[in-house]
Amino acid sequence: LNDVIIHRRDYVPHEVLPQKLKEPEKHVKSDESMDLTSVYKQDYNSYPICQVPPCLPCETREISNAKMNTKSTYKDDYMLWNEPKTELIRPDHGYHPSEAKFDHRTVVQDEYLFRGPVETQSFKPLNLNQKSKAPFENMTDYRVNYVLRPLEKRYVHQYEKYKPSEVPFNGLTTNKISYKGLAGKPAKLAKPYQPKLLHDPFFSSTEFQEKYKPWPQPPVFTKEPVEYVPPVEKMDLHTTTQLHYRHLNGKPAKVCLPLAQHKISTEPFNSSSTMKEDYKPWMCKRVKPITHAPELTFPAKPMDCLTTFRTHYLPQPLTLTKSYKPPWPGPRPHIPLGAKTIYATSYTPKGVVRCLASYKNPPGYIFEGTNAEGHKFYVPASEEECLQGCH
Repeated sequence: LNDVIIHRRDYVPHEVLPQKLKEPEKHVKSDESMDLTSVYKQDYNSYPICQVPPCLPCETREISNAKMNTKSTYKDDYMLWNEPKTELIRPDHGYHPSEAKFDHRTVVQDEYLFRGPVETQSFKPLNLNQKSKAPFENMTDYRVNYVLRPLEKRYVHQYEKYKPSEVPFNGLTTNKISYKGLAGKPAKLAKPYQPKLLHDPFFSSTEFQEKYKPWPQPPVFTKEPVEYVPPVEKMDLHTTTQLHYRHLNGKPAKVCLPLAQHKISTEPFNSSSTMKEDYKPWMCKRVKPITHAPELTFPAKPMDCLTTFRTHYLPQPLTLTKSYKPPWPGPRPHIPLGAKTIYATSYTPKGVVRCLASYKNPPGYIFEGTNAEGHKFYVPASEEECLQGCH
């Protein structure tokens, strides 16, 4: 707050005057003509333009008529060694299938013996409730206690027939009947009467039409066409050339130049040209491969192809592992299965519970009353009453 008070105390308002606008200078046309010259035009010296020849030498391709040899240097220089094929030292332990006929039997088919069905004892409790032979009564509480109500007749709305009114239509609306206006003479228009003018008074009142009026144009001169009168005489169809041209009794002039006689030669066609005579293909010979003198001396005997592994390898006999699988004791005797389970030993059958809906007065419930539709309502009794009813 102190800073604000000091600022207001030290501030002195200055007098603000309106800003004076500088009037633009009027453009005065000069009579001098513009030279349209620039520094570029004064200092630029043009040089003659000429086409620069290419600096690359002309590519000359030599096409020889000799047949191309497609053999590679490897095929020409490679020599096959005449050495016999060595046999393998490793013994052959591969799988060889037996030539005996396969019977398609498995170990299970050989060792499995059918033992027949197993007889088991059923511990399911007997159903002591015997079915009655009397016909089934399909009477429910709903059917017994259901009370039929008389149905009321359905109301059918009858539409009145349309009768057109005999009074003629007067076309009056609520607005016309209720709002008939104020009593007295109708109001007159205060607007003065303006007659309709044939001309529009504002047609030639613009500045453009007053200053720039159309030029007076003279009437267009039209010449009346002359009536065509066909000639009575017939038309002479001879032209000036036909009348003045005279045919000279002479022969047509002969051509002074002798006719060119083409001699058909039977010699073969000479297809030599200046290009072929001056630029003949070079006689190129095939360059032989540069082979160095052999520095190693190969023995005359064939190579034994023995390696360190083959020289020191000793074939070992096959080791047979002993099987500790117990032998098959043979077919077992036919003994019935002791099918006693915990469920069969510890199962205690329970009595059949009767449904509460089958009682007229179900135990443990107190009759409260009937509904308007005939349904009975029961309320569960307390624990003491339930115990007394059970005793």
